[in-house]
Amino acid sequence: MAGPQYLAEPARRIKSVRLGGITALFHRPSARTHLVGSPVPEILDALQETAMDANALLTFLQDRYEVADADPASLAARLAELEAAGLVRVA
Repeated sequence: MAGPQYLAEPARRIKSVRLGGITALFHRPSARTHLVGSPVPEILDALQETAMDANALLTFLQDRYEVADADPASLAARLAELEAAGLVRVA
C-alpha cells in the first residue's frame, strides 16, 4: 500500500539561498529560517510540481542524484520533519 503523497510548499513562499554546503530556506508564511543540507533542497525540488509518496521520491532521488545508499526509513522521517516545518504538505 502506498503512503501519503507529498508536495512541496510553492517556491514563491520559500526564499532559498545557498551558503556553501548548506542552504538557508526562509519560509515566508511562518517567517522562519531553516538551515538545511542535502538532500532537503533536492527533496523540495523533486516535490515542487509532482506529488509523490516516499517510495516514488526515493526512486526519483536515486535516479536523478545517483543516491546509492538511501534509507527509506530516513527519508520517511525527513518528510515528516519537513511537513512539521511547513515546507511540504500531504497532497
